[in-house]
Amino acid sequence: MKAELYRKLFGKPLTVGELLKGFQYNELEGKGLYGMNGKLTIQPEYQRNYVYAADGKEEAVVQSILKGYPIGLLYFNTVKDEKGNVTGYECLDGQQRITSLGRYYVGKFDLQENREHPTRFDGLAKNEKDQFLNTELTIYICDGTETEIKEWFKTINIQGVPLNAQEISNAIYSGPFVTLAKAEFSNSKNGNLPMWQSYVKGNPLKQGILAVALAWVCKSSNRDDIEKYMGEHRYKDNIDELKNYFNAVIDWVSGLFDETYDEMQGLEWGSLYEQYHSKSYDHDAINKRVSEIYHDEHLISFNKKNIWEYVLGGETDKRLLNLRLFDENTKRRVYYRQTAEAKATGKSNCPDCVLENGVNKDKIWLPKEMEADHATAWSKGGATDESNCTMLCIHHNRLKGNK
Repeated sequence: MKAELYRKLFGKPLTVGELLKGFQYNELEGKGLYGMNGKLTIQPEYQRNYVYAADGKEEAVVQSILKGYPIGLLYFNTVKDEKGNVTGYECLDGQQRITSLGRYYVGKFDLQENREHPTRFDGLAKNEKDQFLNTELTIYICDGTETEIKEWFKTINIQGVPLNAQEISNAIYSGPFVTLAKAEFSNSKNGNLPMWQSYVKGNPLKQGILAVALAWVCKSSNRDDIEKYMGEHRYKDNIDELKNYFNAVIDWVSGLFDETYDEMQGLEWGSLYEQYHSKSYDHDAINKRVSEIYHDEHLISFNKKNIWEYVLGGETDKRLLNLRLFDENTKRRVYYRQTAEAKATGKSNCPDCVLENGVNKDKIWLPKEMEADHATAWSKGGATDESNCTMLCIHHNRLKGNK
């Protein structure tokens, strides 16, 4: 793999104006497609989606150009025909910056910073237009095999927005499958997004939805498993299995639960689907139970994100809800039962005071002087119910920990 400076190869630097000749932008897919009069593919298959608009960074790129600040190195790799002749270039690094410049050039957004009125390219003063179009860029032209290019893409410094794991995987396994998968799951204009994002957490432009879809169909969030699947499907011309499985999970959860809660977003619905989708549920009863638990003031300390797994599993795993605190009625009943037994035997109503056989071995503590604890520690599987509740004096309860 070798890289040569553009101006050394062609005897002159490339300007922004020359770079943006023939710039095309696809609003639906969020892609800056071509530049340099069609010779430059700005977003080849292995590149991420355009995210600078969503991240609020595209204006900063344009402002840098207008202020005479450098926008960093750009890297293009050569595209060759079967005979090895260079027929064009692909943007290896810099597509976010180039697309930002192109979007401004074709009137997709306004400049706001330090301006009396929002200003598009056509509204710039002549000196600003000249500054924009005549700014010289520093570009390296890279020449190498596909494997070398992908390796460069993984390791090169992407200014401002590091690649995430799924974006890297998309680059390594670029091909028909990734192209179709991105068109389905990485398209911010997809009409299914509002429903999907009730259950799936992730920015589609940053491959968040696609990453979840792949994890579900692989039944694993391990990157090795996901990349194995992507490698096996790389050259397939359909994503039927991926799309059908994802939709099956979404249809199952949306059909089972009537109401959506914020805590449902990002749960391991793929895993829950595998465990419970073949089980029959009373639709009304399961929705009522979710609502009861969610709104129960006595359970305010538990982990609400686990309500759905807890109910789907028949409410057998009490630890899912992180029920560490006993309600006041339970503590009151246990206190009076222990106190009655203690008075009858002439011993303290704190079992640990009795065992310690010290000065408090026969002391009867007031309710405000005692705390509820798990007889079998919660961390060791002890349930938060009355049969596992014991009242201890504050001193001993806070010494006990998880014993």
